[in-house]
Amino acid sequence: MGVLPGSGSWINQNSQQLLEAESKSSENVDSEDDFKFPAKIYYDLNETRKQQHLWREAEKKHPWHNASPKIKVTQKNGFYHMNIELTVGLPPDFFYDLLINPEGGPFLDLHKGRRLVENESRNVLFENGPRQTTRVEKSVVCNLFGLSIPIRLNLIVDDNRKDLMTQYKKEKVIFMKAFEGDYKVEPVFVDKERFCKKRIPMTRQEYKKCSGGQGKIASKLTIDQYFQPYPPFNLPPLSWFIRGITIKTSKTLLAVVQDTSIAMRTAKPPPPVKTGSNKHE
Repeated sequence: MGVLPGSGSWINQNSQQLLEAESKSSENVDSEDDFKFPAKIYYDLNETRKQQHLWREAEKKHPWHNASPKIKVTQKNGFYHMNIELTVGLPPDFFYDLLINPEGGPFLDLHKGRRLVENESRNVLFENGPRQTTRVEKSVVCNLFGLSIPIRLNLIVDDNRKDLMTQYKKEKVIFMKAFEGDYKVEPVFVDKERFCKKRIPMTRQEYKKCSGGQGKIASKLTIDQYFQPYPPFNLPPLSWFIRGITIKTSKTLLAVVQDTSIAMRTAKPPPPVKTGSNKHE
């Protein structure tokens, strides 16, 4: 069961499709209609599956508490800087793949049964190992005056699937003269106090050793978003409105990410996937 009736089956399907995609190698994607992803993985798939198992088992006894995201917004020389920190109870590699997966992603509102982010088109511009640059067109649902209005974003996105980092900048975003940023996913050793009392682990290898492979690894998502509205939207009171909508939409998306992580921790595990090799260097 997921957090809502029926959500477990969707999460199982989403998780299974992602793992099946990860187990295959394919040619570069260069068509807007071809959403096979990812072509390769750059981590140990078996370790990620073990982590998923640890999270599911722990959720039955001691459910993970979803802490509220930390959001800080500052303004300087007409530019807004929004810094976001969020810890998610999922293994980092799997969580990052969810964030950048154009076929699924964690942005399904389970309560209303709708996607808050839709990928309209995607075209690969460059690919070299774990680095991939794409031109994407997305629509993000914003709530304005009680109405759900899709806002279209045309972006250039640079994903690094090994370092779990993404950079993006606008080609065209309504109201925005500047719109760019980056996000990264880092491991959090949530059981280090319980298992690693003599020495604080600094790496995954040290954590695995001192915890006997039983320590869960969560994901810390850090987002740095910079934006500057076009005139006259850069002046009060319109600038206050743009700032408020941007923050509100971000909070809504982050809440949906947390709901999706709960559903994945409580869903039944997908069936085993046969793989010839579980890691590509």
